[in-house]
Amino acid sequence: MELAITKAKARLSELVAAAQDGERVVITKNGEPAVELVRCKQRKRKGGFDFDKWEATRRRMGIKDAPPEEAKAMREAFHDAALSRRVLGLDDD
Repeated sequence: MELAITKAKARLSELVAAAQDGERVVITKNGEPAVELVRCKQRKRKGGFDFDKWEATRRRMGIKDAPPEEAKAMREAFHDAALSRRVLGLDDD
């Protein structure tokens, strides 16, 4: 993708996203290439949850998704406003 600097200003977010996806993004000035946007090497983040690693582990261990009706019940329970109170044992029973 190649854009003039005047047009690139208005589309910077889109250009950054394209570069992050590996697309070649060149910004021109006076019709000549001036800069190229390239993605940075991804650095390891501390903390957080690695969903790709989790999914690979599930596949390696042969863990399958829950049946549709069970998955629906889990989703409904998760969206229940009182879930955290029940999980923490703070329910007023």
